[in-house]
Amino acid sequence: MFKPDAKTQRLREHKVLNPRPHAVRAPWFRAGGFFDPNDLVQVKYEMLRHAHEDGVTKAEAAALFGLSRPTYYQAEAAFEREGITGLLPHPRGPKTPHKVNADVMSIIEQRQSEGGPLQARALVSLVQSQLGISLHPRTIERCAARIKKR
Repeated sequence: MFKPDAKTQRLREHKVLNPRPHAVRAPWFRAGGFFDPNDLVQVKYEMLRHAHEDGVTKAEAAALFGLSRPTYYQAEAAFEREGITGLLPHPRGPKTPHKVNADVMSIIEQRQSEGGPLQARALVSLVQSQLGISLHPRTIERCAARIKKR
């Protein structure tokens, strides 16, 4: 059974493992050693450097490194904005519950202060009727957990 090496495992944990290392055709990545086609950040950086320093077109650079042109442009913009850290993956999706406002939180806090069980489904109905905001019961439970942590 194949056991991935430590570096590959770390790249996977940090979500920077290149899903298509076999598509990287740059000769210096094929020789092994310092350049690792499994390291997506290194592949993107070298793709940008190759286009900028060696004078190849962006499309040629993207193809040589096994990436798409849109990926090239996204990496270029992120690198210009943030430097090398822009090439690191960013978590997707909303960072906070966007429907939960102060009014929703006050309803949840009021129910928690009353004691008894939370009953998230009942709170969903209450928030919908009082505020016209449709929430999932799990959102109510997460907000209640955040309140408890305070």
